[in-house]
Amino acid sequence: MDKPFLSIIIPAHNEEHRLPHTLESLYTYLATQPYSFDVWVVENGSQDQTFRLAQELAQRYQGLNVLHEDERGKGLAVRRGMLAAQGEFRMMCDADLSMPPQEIERFLPPRIENVDIVIASREAPGAKRYNEPFMRHWIGRAFNILIRLLLLPQFHDTQCGFKCFTAAAAQKLFPLQTIKGWTFDVEILYLAQRLGMCIREVPINWYFEAESKVHVWRDSLRMAMDLLYIRSHWRRFPE
Repeated sequence: MDKPFLSIIIPAHNEEHRLPHTLESLYTYLATQPYSFDVWVVENGSQDQTFRLAQELAQRYQGLNVLHEDERGKGLAVRRGMLAAQGEFRMMCDADLSMPPQEIERFLPPRIENVDIVIASREAPGAKRYNEPFMRHWIGRAFNILIRLLLLPQFHDTQCGFKCFTAAAAQKLFPLQTIKGWTFDVEILYLAQRLGMCIREVPINWYFEAESKVHVWRDSLRMAMDLLYIRSHWRRFPE
């Protein structure tokens, strides 16, 4: 069987309420596109019926694959999906679908050529945020300043949950990943930068989802510590 042009990876922790709508929206859009695709839902550590529901939905949607991980961690789920997928391009997609599916074309040829990684940005010129609480926005901007000071000075937004990798980039980077939680994508981008990969940041329209799994105050310290770990652990990579 030929490999799909695009694989979409959806990490799913306690997403039984949002997953049906997300998949319906994605498949409605993808069905209008000229390329082949598949979708990977990676359920991990859920306390609800996400895994059972995803398996049921896989009977309805062609090309929907469902994986299970016992352990929690968005980074763990994305890593599993990226390495299981076979697409020429592999895109991580948050289960809340806070970026409309129509934006996907911004990440793929012919809109983007000769780029290893394309990352969605809520801050690059032309991007628009909708309905995000003021305090959450500015805590996020403060965290981005820390990321730019310590690791990735050139990027406006590394934490948006939509990023697209070529197959070669995914196969090179994700086996190296060590962080299982929220800050995994900073680690991946830092490694890509150290390896000389081409990374493009593209502006998107982004809609705040009130049921976000990120707990800003609880997770901020852990994420800040992760940045120091990344800087220390990968400082001499590659040699």
